[in-house]
Amino acid sequence: MSVGIEIDFLPVGEGEKCGDAIALRYGNLHGARNEQTVVVVDGGFKASGEALVAHIREYYGTDRVDIVISTHPDQDHVNGLKVVLEEMEVGTLLMHLPWNRSAGIDESKAMHFRSPKIDDKFEANFSAASDLEELARAKGIEIVEPFEGSRTSDGCLEIVGPSESYYEELLGEIADEEKSKAAHLAKHLRALLASAAEKLLPESLHVETLTDAGETSPQNNSSVITLFRVGEHVALLTADAGMPALERAADRLEALGVGAGTLDFVQVPHHGSRRNVGPTVLTRLLGPKGTDVHVGTAFVSASKDAPKHPAKKVANAFLRRGYPVHGTEGQTKRHNRNAPPRSGWSAATAYPMHDAVADDEG
Repeated sequence: MSVGIEIDFLPVGEGEKCGDAIALRYGNLHGARNEQTVVVVDGGFKASGEALVAHIREYYGTDRVDIVISTHPDQDHVNGLKVVLEEMEVGTLLMHLPWNRSAGIDESKAMHFRSPKIDDKFEANFSAASDLEELARAKGIEIVEPFEGSRTSDGCLEIVGPSESYYEELLGEIADEEKSKAAHLAKHLRALLASAAEKLLPESLHVETLTDAGETSPQNNSSVITLFRVGEHVALLTADAGMPALERAADRLEALGVGAGTLDFVQVPHHGSRRNVGPTVLTRLLGPKGTDVHVGTAFVSASKDAPKHPAKKVANAFLRRGYPVHGTEGQTKRHNRNAPPRSGWSAATAYPMHDAVADDEG
């Protein structure tokens, strides 16, 4: 049997409102459906969920999704999954249940996440995740919390982050952060001031301006990080994880024998934000900078009208480590090995090396 994998990144959102909607399958892709495993990782917005359903029916030839992974409770990842659960037969839903592990978040859930002390975005995100759980239970879909070490019986899919202890640590930070709208307003103001002060910096194959100083939210760091090892092909999906989460995942990957430069495919975290990755963790995951050899492939979910996503310095950082980045930009992008050809599909073009990057972009 020829073991293969295909990973499809569907376009999500417009402008800077990006999201993730990923369908994939692995196994004998030239064989019968029972020789394959179909997985959905995040669903973008509602329209993205509808597109996922249509895509799976057309290209995978099935109405069944074996595993759905909700990486974290952001609307641009969760809302489309409701459509997938409603329209398709789903085997297992992997999602965290933060209200079962945090008294503060459980209290917020009891109030339907409505409180003058709770940020509007938090309310919408966690309410969407809670609705997804309720829908799954109403349809009798098994729910499993995905923590480091969880894996499928075939060994092809394994969760490499977060660990249960790290997730619970992050929940405390999430609960504290979401108590005050003022904290979010201050963060937004800092971002506006930073963007107003941006300047252009030169870069090249050997000159890198990306630093390890970026920070993302604890909610993003709670993202499920998933490893796929199908035959000799190795792929890593990172969702919106930031550097602390990725460093912990790198520890797990190294313990599994997945060292720098062994990934064939990797997702650029959080639509290519410079706050999520830095040189140290990228070197651990991908290898040292300064190579013009094609080591693997990187995909990023970023709309065509999102000038700051991916940040040029982030795309450059992946490229100089041998992983050219391909953005969705309004189109579905496909990565595959040992998969049937698709009529009318052609090779995608990666971003080039940018010789000038904005200092505070993305």
